[in-house]
Amino acid sequence: MFEKFTDKARRVVVLAQEEAKLLNHNYIGTEHLLLGLIHEGEGVAAKALEALGISLEPVREQVQEVIGQGQTPPTGHIPFTPRAKKVLELSLREALQLGHSYIGTEHLLLGLIKEGEGVAAQVLTKLGADTNKVRSQVVQLLSGFDNKETVNVGGENAAPQK
Repeated sequence: MFEKFTDKARRVVVLAQEEAKLLNHNYIGTEHLLLGLIHEGEGVAAKALEALGISLEPVREQVQEVIGQGQTPPTGHIPFTPRAKKVLELSLREALQLGHSYIGTEHLLLGLIKEGEGVAAQVLTKLGADTNKVRSQVVQLLSGFDNKETVNVGGENAAPQK
């Protein structure tokens, strides 16, 4: 599945892992994916969340309030939780429903809100960004972007796809 990810979407996964490490969590959950989406800063998802007033520090504070800080820093591989894996699967479905052959940050965000029950969804709702608002913001941005976000699938040297 990761071969369909744009460079920005791959960066989100790397940032999610970094956020998990920062919080001393030995897993990557929906909350880490959300933090990664915001932290990435340039993709459609980051722009949509920014337009809804969702920023990194308040989300990080909410995540710490809900889950807390881990006791010891994780070492080695940090796995996805079953719920985070579900978000990744849903992001592929969202991409296909939109007729896209790639998975971008927008699809990850749409998968996140479609899953709807993880810590990320709780945090978004608590910060006033319910699923309908998020979805409509993403759709609005996508129609404005008209897929102008650079789509680089399959690595650095892959040709942009439409």
